[in-house]
Amino acid sequence: MAKLELDAIVLASDPLSRVRIAGLTARERAVRVAKRVGAERVLVVEGDTDIRAWREGRSCAVLVIEANQLVHTPLVAPLIEAMPSHGYAMAVDDLTYAGAFVAAPDVADEAITKLAPGPDAVKVQAGPIAHAPIATPEQRKAAHKLLYRILIKPQDNAITRYLYRPISFPLTRMLVWTSITPNQISYLVAVMVAIGCWFTAHQSMTSVLLGTIIVLAARYVDCCDGEVARVKLLSSRFGAWIDTIVDELSSIGYMVAIGYHCHLYFGPNDLGNLSFDPWLVGIVVVVITYAITIYSVYYNIIVAVGSANSQDYVGRFDVVPGSQPNSVRLAPATSKAIATKKPLPPWLEFIATYLPYIVRRDFIAWGTVAFAALHLTHVAFAFLVAGGVVSSVIVGLDHLKLRALRRSITRRGQLIEAPR
Repeated sequence: MAKLELDAIVLASDPLSRVRIAGLTARERAVRVAKRVGAERVLVVEGDTDIRAWREGRSCAVLVIEANQLVHTPLVAPLIEAMPSHGYAMAVDDLTYAGAFVAAPDVADEAITKLAPGPDAVKVQAGPIAHAPIATPEQRKAAHKLLYRILIKPQDNAITRYLYRPISFPLTRMLVWTSITPNQISYLVAVMVAIGCWFTAHQSMTSVLLGTIIVLAARYVDCCDGEVARVKLLSSRFGAWIDTIVDELSSIGYMVAIGYHCHLYFGPNDLGNLSFDPWLVGIVVVVITYAITIYSVYYNIIVAVGSANSQDYVGRFDVVPGSQPNSVRLAPATSKAIATKKPLPPWLEFIATYLPYIVRRDFIAWGTVAFAALHLTHVAFAFLVAGGVVSSVIVGLDHLKLRALRRSITRRGQLIEAPR
């Protein structure tokens, strides 16, 4: 598929274009929206700007956005998806012009002269959380609330939604007004975890508790990098992978640190007169099993799911017809961690829904604080080792099944389409 050629014009003559919502002026946000949907060049028009000189020699489509309102990607993304081969397409909200249109190459010159959609423009419904008026204080307050609705992720489990987000949301609302970038937040999280692991890897129970609390605090800050990125349109594949790498290294670093603490505090003979140090063996087991889990999970989400978020992991897939002859694609068989063929009683459904959360970082971070406060660090480490072994077995078997499924499809001479 050929790359879309697109220029964008942001109309910023209205004083409202300088109103700031969640740390960005309306014009800055419009520019980022245009770039997000693929605009190669963006011109901000204020006063008597020579648009024709800017466009000289170009014959591609033109996107025009009015920056007298809060705009977000869902305003123009549907326009680009419905890009007409001829004429105009304009964004509408309940059939009312919503302040953005795209002009095909054949009417681009006309578009930059009128800076308005033609009378026969195709009407394209704007997506959710797409735009909002900002003329009055009440409207700006409502625009803030509308924009922050994008922070609720469908992958969030109950622990994240009710224990982490209520604290990370206020932090994010402060951070968006600063120049701190999402990647800088990820680096801060890495530093906090490194400090927390350093304290944890000491013999003192007080030191372990302090280190574990620092690691827990880092989990809250870690929620903010993605939130700031979504609100300020700074999401990137590099940033997503930085966040992922920090998360995984944080988890394994803490496991190693608390294992080393147990080695120092309890000593090699705490579990009996053994010829080896069980705590150091546990550290080795943690590293090996976690490496297996990481490989299996990320093979799954990258190759089969098409994501960089471990929360999108799927254990079982169905083979469904692809978009091309003799092609298939893998579709998640279930979105539940524990799938059942028949409906369950309410109490059992609750267990099947929430039991998997105990192996997630969000739960573990709080659980380890409780164990450290009770001086049960050896129990916490035992649970981490056991969890690592069980997780590696489960996802390892899923990985082998996925590999076998892909090989069987290939042996039949069929093509496997990339995940959507």
